[in-house]
Amino acid sequence: MRSSNGPFNWTAVFLLLSCLCTFFTPALTVKKQDFKTCDQSGFCKRNRAYADTATSQSSTWSSPYILDPSSISFKSGQLTGTVLKPLPKSGENIRLPLTINFLESGLARVTIDEEKRQKGEIELRHNSKARKERYNEAQKWAIIGGLELSKGAAVSKDSEQGTTKVVYGPASAYEAIIQHKPFAIDFKRDGETHVQFNERGFLNVEHWRPKIEKEPPKEGEEAKAEEEQKIVDPAEDESTWWEETFGGNTDSKPRGPESVALDVSFPGYEHVYGIPEHTGPLSLKQTRGGDGNHDDPYRLYNSDVFEYEMDSPMTLYGAIPFMQAHRSGSTVGILWLNAAETWIDIIKSKISANPLSLGIKGTTTTQTHWFSEAGLLDAFVFLGPTPQAIAKTYADLTGYTQLPQQFAIAYHQCRWNYVTDEDVKDVDRKFDKHNIPYDVIWLDIEYTEEKKYFTWDPMTFPDPIGMQKQLDDHQRKLVAIIDPHIKNTANYWVKDELVSKDLAIKNKDGNVWDGWCWPGSSYWVDCFNPAAIEWWKGLFTYERFKGSARNLFVWNDMNEPSVFNGPETTSPKDNMHYGDWEHRDLHNINGLTFVNATYQATVQRSKSETPTRPFILTRSFYVGSQRMGAMWTGDNQAQWPHLKASLPMVLNNGIAGFPFAGADVGGFFGNPEKELLVRWYQTGVFYPFFRAHAHIDTRRREPYLAGSPYKEIITQALRLRYALLPAWYTAFHEAHTTGAPIVRPNWWVHPADERGFALDAQLYLGSTGLLAAPVTDESATTVDVYLPDDTPYYDYTSYEIVKGRGAHTLAAPLEKIPLLMRAGHIFPRRDRPRRSSGLMRHDPLTLVVVLDAAGSGAEGTLYLDDGESFDYEQGVYIHRKFVYDGATQTLRSEDLGVGGKKSEAYVASMRGVRVERVVVVGAPVEGAGRGGQVTVQEEGSKASGGGKKAECVFHEAKGKSAAWAVVRDPGVEIGSGWKIDFSAGA
Repeated sequence: MRSSNGPFNWTAVFLLLSCLCTFFTPALTVKKQDFKTCDQSGFCKRNRAYADTATSQSSTWSSPYILDPSSISFKSGQLTGTVLKPLPKSGENIRLPLTINFLESGLARVTIDEEKRQKGEIELRHNSKARKERYNEAQKWAIIGGLELSKGAAVSKDSEQGTTKVVYGPASAYEAIIQHKPFAIDFKRDGETHVQFNERGFLNVEHWRPKIEKEPPKEGEEAKAEEEQKIVDPAEDESTWWEETFGGNTDSKPRGPESVALDVSFPGYEHVYGIPEHTGPLSLKQTRGGDGNHDDPYRLYNSDVFEYEMDSPMTLYGAIPFMQAHRSGSTVGILWLNAAETWIDIIKSKISANPLSLGIKGTTTTQTHWFSEAGLLDAFVFLGPTPQAIAKTYADLTGYTQLPQQFAIAYHQCRWNYVTDEDVKDVDRKFDKHNIPYDVIWLDIEYTEEKKYFTWDPMTFPDPIGMQKQLDDHQRKLVAIIDPHIKNTANYWVKDELVSKDLAIKNKDGNVWDGWCWPGSSYWVDCFNPAAIEWWKGLFTYERFKGSARNLFVWNDMNEPSVFNGPETTSPKDNMHYGDWEHRDLHNINGLTFVNATYQATVQRSKSETPTRPFILTRSFYVGSQRMGAMWTGDNQAQWPHLKASLPMVLNNGIAGFPFAGADVGGFFGNPEKELLVRWYQTGVFYPFFRAHAHIDTRRREPYLAGSPYKEIITQALRLRYALLPAWYTAFHEAHTTGAPIVRPNWWVHPADERGFALDAQLYLGSTGLLAAPVTDESATTVDVYLPDDTPYYDYTSYEIVKGRGAHTLAAPLEKIPLLMRAGHIFPRRDRPRRSSGLMRHDPLTLVVVLDAAGSGAEGTLYLDDGESFDYEQGVYIHRKFVYDGATQTLRSEDLGVGGKKSEAYVASMRGVRVERVVVVGAPVEGAGRGGQVTVQEEGSKASGGGKKAECVFHEAKGKSAAWAVVRDPGVEIGSGWKIDFSAGA
């Protein structure tokens, strides 16, 4: 949440405007001048210049970095050595310790450090108390496993002269060819190079050096000195080594220049994905200019960029430095584990095929260039070979996406702000009056007393417990915002404890840092500090957060951190954190640490209650944030381009390992026209995180206010989401156990289909075979959907057949959501409308079986648990696989569960939850219950050996629509094994 004209008390308004009026000028678009371009970022400009020098001298350029062969050692899957960086002027060799870990997972991890800084043999300027080492704790926050060294990795005896070859990975199919001079690494799979380090010679480690004060030019020599300055090598431009000023703020940079950079090439790969968060297409663009390309690199520097622009490499709220490259038959990737400000350049070089080489295509190689302001050079190499393998390996390394409570994947209603507890209750009643389902209502900052968190405004929210009680009556939840800035005011117990316990972020002088945000003057919780986490946990107990109840959950906003009077609207880089690390070292992790503290705080808020899965929404994120909650794409606008951009943004987050993602439905800023609002709801039902949100200055836009026919169309979209909640929950479970995205782009589902590699306007829901192509263009009444092969698809409601590889134009009037079902799949849904997802927990299910014309096989899964506790970790769940066998025309249910000590009790509690119908789409002409009945057999049933009969109604194909059949009440429980026989005469 961010605004140029949000409400403050008059004293705060006066003080804030007098000091910071430029931050509160009404804006129609992003203030690009408030954020750096590469030319305004010293280390970015220097490293681009270094690359330009190398490129311009390509025939003669050689990277100066050398791996000292005498230093190389290999033991138990780990190679160590020393990379030397010669300094021509002094003759000194800067020693850079190298570690390459070959892991059991098949990953290779390359780390380069700086010896003098490891040993503390440097001097800091300005009497700084900052750590002398390069920041080496990103792993502590981002990595949770997968670091076991490979027992089978070995140095090959056939290494060529001047190289060291290490064989590793599954079946020893991977190789790392480490070149000594210049230092470079080729990573191979099955004898083919897939990833290259320093192939272009852009490796650059800015070593520590003392600042040498230069004497001012003597009288009469000023012109000569000025001329010498003009011809200085841009890569060695000292003007940004020691201090940097931007937007009126000066960064003291006590350690001087310290960036790390490396070029990473993907030979033969045209498409790269990931590195969120940015707007723009799913397949990342080139960044070195040219028609349709970006001029600046993609930037990762978590910032509060409200009203952000479209199709831009500009930084946004989150940073995941994880990139995947894909081509037909192969996916590879790199994780650049660095938490400092980072930029990534991308270029693509094409090699045309020899015209005499018939049938051989030209190839495209994607070349990337990564540079970070500080910290280690620490990179993980993923050799795939499939997107599914990379997702699993990445999740093993950084953590799987949270399995949320069931309510969290239903519909959330939010605005800045619902103004009183009576307002909240009135909105709740009106949803019921209009028969519109929802699960969660949200409170923005105005619920607090004078923007002091852990308080309620006594005038507007005098009875928060009563408010939460009304919501709980229909199993609904409340989410309240709690941000990391703590109001600096007298007689505020949270601020007093923060200061007295010394748990706040400090400025470069070691004093509590005072920055401005919603409350005005604020202090900031330093959640890198373990003691701060413990203190934060105590604030959420019911005894301390008075007025909070069990159905209250948390929204962590502004955690980049957003600082209204800070450089680039964030923290000064020379602020100090726990452990004496500078903020520059760990900026992109800051938001994660705050969510981590809140997660721990909300698992159990009372010793008497059973721990439950937290729900936390975060705006800022990093590698590992997926373990703790959901994210959203920030302060978008009620405009068609923002609706269109939301799909690739959500898809990209899933590819990068954080799939619980969504965008503000309707747009945060501005008032959407009715058509846009409807189309946004129809798109939002396919966001994993589905929330409508709006700015305080916008008109109310709850669905029941839309008027006819818009209210009815929105309600229809919401009911589709609720009907498919079992499929969504199953997809979340798959993400939680395999690392797979929840919604998936074409290339991830069909990795050999080159024509679909850049598609980002349509998506698949989990493994259901459901393909959605929402309308995101104004006034459109049709939409084009691309099919990757000749497998038939069917319209979700009419069962109209859509078949044939390529683009198909589908009718999409305003009331229509283009949604297709792919043959070969089975998915679950619940068809009884309810007020909230909690009320659906024991409802019967419908299974939709989607077949091709030949009635070939189909498969699908269903996952259910209590939707709330951690008991699923002890086997308290139902996990079934449904298989339709075309040869025998039978549908059976198989158990995928792994039992635990509480399994039987849970299955017993779900007895009576049954399958109330089976819908067979594309039903074959023969069989499919043509006789009006099917035979049902269930494990443990008392029916006679032949089974029991169930009614089956067959519907002939009509026009373009396929034949279909419905089995009514087969009388089987969802948690048991059973078989339904559709064969003729069954």
